[in-house]
Amino acid sequence: MQWYVLRVAANKEVQVKDALEQKVEKEDLSEIIGRIEVPVERIKRIRGNKQTVHKRKLYPGYVFMEMEPTEDGRVPEKAWFMIKGTGSVGDFIGTEGMPTPMRDTDVAKMLLEAEKPEEAPSIKVEFQKGDMIRIREGAFENFEGTVDSIDSERGIVKVIVTIFGRSTPLDIEYWQIEKL
Repeated sequence: MQWYVLRVAANKEVQVKDALEQKVEKEDLSEIIGRIEVPVERIKRIRGNKQTVHKRKLYPGYVFMEMEPTEDGRVPEKAWFMIKGTGSVGDFIGTEGMPTPMRDTDVAKMLLEAEKPEEAPSIKVEFQKGDMIRIREGAFENFEGTVDSIDSERGIVKVIVTIFGRSTPLDIEYWQIEKL
């Protein structure tokens, strides 16, 4: 079996995956169609003292599926009608009727990402040391400064601001600042 990329409607990836898995089981196509994946990453957000975990699709608008093509490289007819009969499904990536299989390196990367959700989620901090920022909220609102260090585990950014002519380090939560 080889991996292929299927275009689907935005924000319908999980519904399409679930529908395809049910149809494969119902129509007994498991010898033609293998796994179906929608890789996601889990992102932890901290606001105040509350932590929430959000799932973010790594490839919006795409579903990955493992399939056994016909000898000439086409999608088997039974599978083709089952896939096209599923709502929100576009077409395979490739030329008309001839989907292009994914390269092994891309498959390995996608599968590694698809199996990550069991890990502890990470906090997505889009700042780097030296970035100029403005504080959006809190006691130092509208102060400007420079990022000194980032504690991505706790979601805290150490910022150097100038108060009364002196450089002062502040520990601020990442969501309270914005890049300039």
